[in-house]
Amino acid sequence: LGKPTARQERARPGAAQHEDSPGFQYDHEAFLGKEEARSFDQLSPEESRERLGKIVDRIDDNKDGYITTEELKAWIKRVQKRYIYENVAKVWKDYDLNKDDKIAWEEYKRATYGYYL
Repeated sequence: LGKPTARQERARPGAAQHEDSPGFQYDHEAFLGKEEARSFDQLSPEESRERLGKIVDRIDDNKDGYITTEELKAWIKRVQKRYIYENVAKVWKDYDLNKDDKIAWEEYKRATYGYYL
């Protein structure tokens, strides 16, 4: 009888290995956001546990003491959206060279490719 084997054992020798999950850091940043994840990395285990408990309370939208898949998905979407908006705000300053709250094509080209042009 054949027995099931682990994914790694089924790979051809010398073939590139596929990583099924991007890893802890990816999950850490998706759950907390990049900035918050960095601040968590600086905390002691006790402080981290305390802050994580407060975050879990915020994720539990219906306050039933449990986190559903839907609540977790909604949380991660909020965190990612916040990261996108913060990133755009930071980058906007670099591209809006004349500070008129608009980015013209010439400003974009100068900010992006200026040292080539």
